[in-house]
Amino acid sequence: MSTRKPHNMRARLERSCRALVRTNHAAVINIDPAGGQHLVNWKTGRLIKSRPMVDAVCDFAHHWCIYISALRIDQFGKRYIKSVEAAPQGVYLAAQLTDVIETCYRDHLAGCNKQHVVSSGWIAIPNDVTLDEAQAALIYDAVGAWPTSEAA
Repeated sequence: MSTRKPHNMRARLERSCRALVRTNHAAVINIDPAGGQHLVNWKTGRLIKSRPMVDAVCDFAHHWCIYISALRIDQFGKRYIKSVEAAPQGVYLAAQLTDVIETCYRDHLAGCNKQHVVSSGWIAIPNDVTLDEAQAALIYDAVGAWPTSEAA
């Protein structure tokens, strides 16, 4: 007779939460001047307001891919994004990412033209996924990261 592994409820819950995050394409987005932090679907740009999704992202460790951006407007009024991607090695809780994000974030903003930068932010995806600039622009537009001309 073969021996079976004992039932591990915590491991089972972690696997199901990681699958939930992957299938719903969850990403955490933070915008600096506005100070908003949102959970969005990175494929569609829709906001995720489900409490189980928030718990699945925050309470369990994941492999993360972080997309750090400076939202810029040039002298002709054209919007563009200058970005860098960081992928820390290992699995981290969402609360443990602050050191990694902070160092990369400050280095990236230091290399940008201060006259063109209107906003900045980062997108953290709890999966080994890389974003392209069009997907990042869709996400930033969905959460209102670009300043409106009515405010000026």
